[in-house]
Amino acid sequence: MAEVGIFVGTVYGNSLLVAEEAETVLKSQGHEVKLFEEGSLEAWQYYRHHFVLVVTSTTGQGDLPDSIAPLYVAIRDTVGYQPELRYGLIALGDSSYDHFCGGGHKLDDLLQEQGAARIGDLLEIDAMENPEPETVAIPWVEKWASLLK
Repeated sequence: MAEVGIFVGTVYGNSLLVAEEAETVLKSQGHEVKLFEEGSLEAWQYYRHHFVLVVTSTTGQGDLPDSIAPLYVAIRDTVGYQPELRYGLIALGDSSYDHFCGGGHKLDDLLQEQGAARIGDLLEIDAMENPEPETVAIPWVEKWASLLK
């Protein structure tokens, strides 16, 4: 089975809740999983040779939360080209704001620019439609986990 690092960007805890549910699903399917509430570049460098799942909310004007913003900057400024990275991304947001899921899209755009391979579609979860984001995330994670090879 696969090794998966889950990197979380959260403000109010919804992304962390989704990440913890994802961890449970992945472990139940036999994957080896480690969750990072404030992921380091060192941890990222290890998991870029395995699998990464990013679960992040959006804050401000489409920005990443403080818990993951330093990792974003480190990846942008020091990692560069990383075609070996295989990742999934769950973006939480609120469609009543102009930059819906902007944090997740910002990170996804960076990883795409760096040559990483996204597995499956980016999942957007709208707080206006889904007050319990884990109910939307669990089926997506189950499908995503089946694509890890």
